[in-house]
Amino acid sequence: MTRITSDWVRQPEAQQVCAMLIKAEFQAYFVGGCVRNDLLGVPISDIDITTNALPDQVIALAKAAGFKSVPTGYDHGTVTVVVNHHPFEITTYRKDVETDGRRAVVAFAETIEQDAHRRDFTMNALYAAPDGVIVDPLGGLPDLVARRVRFIDDAQDRIREDYLRILRFFRFHAYYGDPKGGLDADGLAAIAANSAGLETLSRERVGSEIKRLLAAPDPSQSVASMAQTGVLAQVLPGATAQFLPVLVHLEGQAGLAPSAMRRLAVLGGEGLKDGLRLSKSEERVLTRLQDHLGSSEGTVELAYRLGADAARDVIVLRTAMMGGHLPNDLERDVQAGNAARETFPVQARDLMPALMGVALGDRLNALERDWIGSGFALTRKELLS
Repeated sequence: MTRITSDWVRQPEAQQVCAMLIKAEFQAYFVGGCVRNDLLGVPISDIDITTNALPDQVIALAKAAGFKSVPTGYDHGTVTVVVNHHPFEITTYRKDVETDGRRAVVAFAETIEQDAHRRDFTMNALYAAPDGVIVDPLGGLPDLVARRVRFIDDAQDRIREDYLRILRFFRFHAYYGDPKGGLDADGLAAIAANSAGLETLSRERVGSEIKRLLAAPDPSQSVASMAQTGVLAQVLPGATAQFLPVLVHLEGQAGLAPSAMRRLAVLGGEGLKDGLRLSKSEERVLTRLQDHLGSSEGTVELAYRLGADAARDVIVLRTAMMGGHLPNDLERDVQAGNAARETFPVQARDLMPALMGVALGDRLNALERDWIGSGFALTRKELLS
């Protein structure tokens, strides 16, 4: 018998919510990421609960217990119950009645088995009773132990219910899959046969999944499989997975945390802003990286103009795409350039009125390049002379 013994299961507020349901003769199980992540030894964020109680019944029970309830997803059976400032999403067992590849019409189910069959992957169909004992209606625990992302029942049926599950398959493997075991062959075959369905999804949903995938510690294997199945070309036309593994390796050498925009820059592709519905800030970051990838600016100048973080990103990206090794003096040059920001000793008024307009701007730029080239050693007097 597998049992979760972590503190979050015994959390008084979580136990109070479960007791509220059980005392009224309803079922209560922890479900989803909290169960999956705990068993994998991964930090958990939210604690979700599923039950056979209907939303109105959950609201009534919460009111009687003195808990706050918010109908956050009432139409889909979800009510958030707040106990001592701790929120718990409580969702009624569900089953799909009708799907069109983007959204599902759901009905409330009566059993935990019915609820499990409507989920996407076997590792997400694991439940834990209030005492922490694992309930595994579909035999997904061996897949979780093996870190194998596998669709529930027929992979093509699961995909056609919601084509976003194609991207979720790759994202889940990037976070939870075993690289040595590779990606599930049946899942990949079903994805290749149904990748055209991605066209029916909103760009916002696609963009969100791609960014979450690229923020994984190492999404290289998943992205390579996306390329092999035609999914990468579908969602990022013109992109290539060739340089991503090298970039991830260099990021580790440079001590850089994963960055979706940095990795998107190395993938390339057309129409990324609109295709992924990037925010204005994300677009600025991506454009800045792309603009400086092919420039001749050295590390010091990049750090001076862009700041330390962006300079590291550009150098790591250049190295990944052009080969070679990271400069031994990368960090020294980054710090030197960053420290000199906004300290250029010459101002426009120093050259006026002898120079004006375009000529003034050109001269200031030339002097700034000389100053950078000197390692920021030239003084104002030396530059002006």
